[in-house]
Amino acid sequence: MAAISTGRHSGGVAWWKTALALLWAVAFAIGTYGLVERFRLGHEIANYGSYVPWGLWVSMYIYFIGLSAGAFLLSSLIYVGGVHRLESIGRLALFTAFITLVSALLTIWLDLGHQERFWEVYTRPNPFSMMAWMVWLYTCYFLLVTLELWFALRADLVSWRNRRGLTGLLARLLSFGSLDSSTAARARDMRALKILGTIGIPLAIAFHGGVGALFGVVGARPYWNSPLYPILFLVSALASGGALLTFVVAAIWPGRRSPEFTAVVSLLGRITLGLLALDLLFEWAEISINLYASIPAAAGAYRESLFGAHWWLFWLVHLLLGSVLPILLLVFRSRSVRAVGLAGFLIAITFLAVRIDIVVPGQLIPEIRGLETAYQEAGLSFQYVPSNGEWLVGLFVVSLAVLLFTIGYTNLPLVEKTAEEEA
Repeated sequence: MAAISTGRHSGGVAWWKTALALLWAVAFAIGTYGLVERFRLGHEIANYGSYVPWGLWVSMYIYFIGLSAGAFLLSSLIYVGGVHRLESIGRLALFTAFITLVSALLTIWLDLGHQERFWEVYTRPNPFSMMAWMVWLYTCYFLLVTLELWFALRADLVSWRNRRGLTGLLARLLSFGSLDSSTAARARDMRALKILGTIGIPLAIAFHGGVGALFGVVGARPYWNSPLYPILFLVSALASGGALLTFVVAAIWPGRRSPEFTAVVSLLGRITLGLLALDLLFEWAEISINLYASIPAAAGAYRESLFGAHWWLFWLVHLLLGSVLPILLLVFRSRSVRAVGLAGFLIAITFLAVRIDIVVPGQLIPEIRGLETAYQEAGLSFQYVPSNGEWLVGLFVVSLAVLLFTIGYTNLPLVEKTAEEEA
């Protein structure tokens, strides 16, 4: 009976893996077509213009950045805060932060008009530009996350050098000639992780708070011009990044039948629930105060977000699917791995709607009354809906992130697997 049960389980898993692989292949192919069109036609495939210059790609950029910052700060609970109950997921949290950071940088690079000039922010910077400071902080953060991930994996990479196939090749390449996997060497790696994690906490706070400040300092857009934005961005990063990590652990972690696994997922669920509640509190403060004050330029943008053409993004996607349903799952099914994982998935995937509601509505209110009718031209419009081309480029970035994550999870020592699971 045991053998029959195992066989059915393996067959079911194989079927789902095949289905997911086919779904990914279709998404990647379609997304690649969108990428080719982006390079062939430039920004002609996008629906933004002179009045609304930031659209889906900028929204996806701050979405991925938030996921990265949140996952990284949660990894700091382990390597800096010494939360041993989460120790087993530390490397996975760092790798998640790395992949989502790469996705964010790729997305914003594709949004640039002249991608070949990105390096000029280093050679010809404006030291008083918030955007320049943000790029410098990203660079430091990218280097720190990469270095911290290497120290977390180094000893096991040395141990995996003699494995066959891509796993052994990556281990030999990424160990960079290091050959010491002794207990003393691992202890040195942990000390390095603690130092880097300690440096990374204020850096992650600064760079993602800086994204909020990038919006908050725009005095011409009252919808964005808020001192609360840096804090709001940071809290939302923790909520979305925590949710993504919760989903990843619940979905792919080996040894799923162990009580330790259930305890880790349950703890991540409670952390995510608290962070989501705090994020909703900040969001309520921001929205309610601006609506009550009724300053036309700010209140108009909030009314557009809540009751305009895309009201469903806030009420149905963000509040219902991304907040109410996950809260119910995390409160009433907190010991169910599937329920907690589903809650994490819903929060993480729907948080893109939150980012769109930050980027787009603030640009839909004319700075001068009558500006929307003063000039007539295709690019001079205060209406914006992402084009099919924009969605296809976004699909490429997401499918590429899934590919990179899968390669890393399969071939790097991110989690401890049994011989059966590795096979």
